[in-house]
Amino acid sequence: MKVGILTGGGDCPGLNAVIRAIVRKGVFHYEDEFVGFLEGWRGLLEDKAMPLDLSSVGGILPRGGTILRTSRTNPAKHPGGIDQCIESLKKYGAQALIAVGGDDTLSVAQRLHEKGIQVVGVPKTIDNDLAGTDYTFGFDTAVNVATGAIDRVHTTAEAHNRVMVVEVMGRDSGWIAMYSGIAGGADVILIPEVPFDIDKVAETIRLRHGRGRYFSIVVVAEGAKFSTDVDPEHGAPIVQDMGRDEFGHARLGGIGNILAREIEKRTGFETRTVVLGHIQRGGSPSAFDRVLATRYGIGAIDMVHRNEFGCMAALRGNKVVSVPLADAIAKTRTVDKEMIDVAFGILDKLTKDKEAVAD
Repeated sequence: MKVGILTGGGDCPGLNAVIRAIVRKGVFHYEDEFVGFLEGWRGLLEDKAMPLDLSSVGGILPRGGTILRTSRTNPAKHPGGIDQCIESLKKYGAQALIAVGGDDTLSVAQRLHEKGIQVVGVPKTIDNDLAGTDYTFGFDTAVNVATGAIDRVHTTAEAHNRVMVVEVMGRDSGWIAMYSGIAGGADVILIPEVPFDIDKVAETIRLRHGRGRYFSIVVVAEGAKFSTDVDPEHGAPIVQDMGRDEFGHARLGGIGNILAREIEKRTGFETRTVVLGHIQRGGSPSAFDRVLATRYGIGAIDMVHRNEFGCMAALRGNKVVSVPLADAIAKTRTVDKEMIDVAFGILDKLTKDKEAVAD
């Protein structure tokens, strides 16, 4: 069988491990052939492809990024885009397609499946926010990077009696902020799931410093929301500009700087910001992500040969299973109450209101 592979959306540590596992299992066990479509769905729209064989995937396991490159191209936003994707698959003789990506990439995969294309998905997002699976590869690496950064800013915060605000990725869910904040011993953790009151955050820090702790660490997800009088329950995110990508996502970022400014204004404590940004995406994947990505790749090619199309490889417990693509993209996987309670249980309870520490 000839199988197509593409990687879509933001790059992520572990993508090359997925590609390698698919090709090696496919060649050694099924005698498959492979074609890689470059730059996500753009490769199918613009006829960009490369052959994939054992030599192509040699040595790529520890490499970050993706040898197939990627983009946030949405074929549905291009006239005749979905049909063009189908024609490209036919041109290259691909009898099946493995799409590696998050909810945007997999939503296009679902559209193709509905048109009769044999598609299998692999979950990819460092935000760990894809439904249907317990973990996505790349998340562990991002958390390790963020935790290392928090560890480092602790020393400079303590030396200068500063408040340090560390901004991490997390558009609609706060998994990276939650895990790295707990692991790094943060004093305040702010996530999109719980809109925060800046006055209560400032009060928490003032009271902490009043107890003789002269520095504080605040970890905030880029999609965390300020509670407003207009919409206190859902809050308002911070956006860099009014532009959106082809999947309709606003460009987030800047909350760390705004938060630092407001904390310093309200408390009088010197406050600095560290924005990790794309550092979380780059570099070599952790051992956990290399193994998980390899398991996903093997699971995906096995699903192709079991004719489990319209499905995604997923981790449930410690087993890689098959779940419908429709279920995987139906909703965002947000931080659950149990995890929020874990964070609240170890953060300083300095005010009467639970939301004061914005768990």
